[in-house]
Amino acid sequence: MAFKHRNRSFRKVLVKLASKVTTHYKKRNPAKAQCGGCGKELHGVPRARIVKMQNLPKTKKRPERPYGGVFCSKCMRETMIARAKAQS
Repeated sequence: MAFKHRNRSFRKVLVKLASKVTTHYKKRNPAKAQCGGCGKELHGVPRARIVKMQNLPKTKKRPERPYGGVFCSKCMRETMIARAKAQS
C-alpha cells in the first residue's frame, strides 16, 4: 500500500472487489471557478482536474458569451456597459 496517498489531499473511495472491499485514494476536485469581479461561483465552468479539462472541447470549458469563464453574466453586462460609455 502506498502510504504517501494517506493524507487529506486525496479522498478515500471504497471499492468493492470480488473478495473484499478496499480503499482507493483519488485526487480531490479543484475549487469552483469564481467571478473576477464579485467572487460569485461561475456557472457553466466544469469543476474538473487539468487532465480532464485538456480533453474537453473548448465550448465545454466556459460559456460562449464575452468574458465567459472570467466574469459572471451580471459583471460582464456592467463591464460591457462601462466600456460602451467610455468609447462614446
